[in-house]
Amino acid sequence: QVQLVESGGGLVQAGGSLRLSCAASESIFSFNVMGWYRQAPGKQREVVADITIGGVTNYADSVKGRFTISRDIAKRMVYLQMNSLKPEDTAVYYCSADRVLPRIKYWGQGTQITVSS
Repeated sequence: QVQLVESGGGLVQAGGSLRLSCAASESIFSFNVMGWYRQAPGKQREVVADITIGGVTNYADSVKGRFTISRDIAKRMVYLQMNSLKPEDTAVYYCSADRVLPRIKYWGQGTQITVSS
């Protein structure tokens, strides 16, 4: 059973920074893509950033230039560095991992980020 455990959430003032961490229970090379999603109250879950097995990163337009996704392969960790946070970044953030064969998407339990104005 794959487990993804997020940490690093909390309350921060606008303009501040936070770093989220996601610990995977197995090698991150087991997954084609790992990423971060978020879901704000009353809104659909949306992708924030992801990183492919080859190390290619992708970002939502709303976070480009402010957020950085990275990974530590040896530690089986994926990170999301969030700078210049805005109140609209307030959401529950989820770590995700996509396996190709079989085609399964795994989710962490989520961590709350609240950005105060």
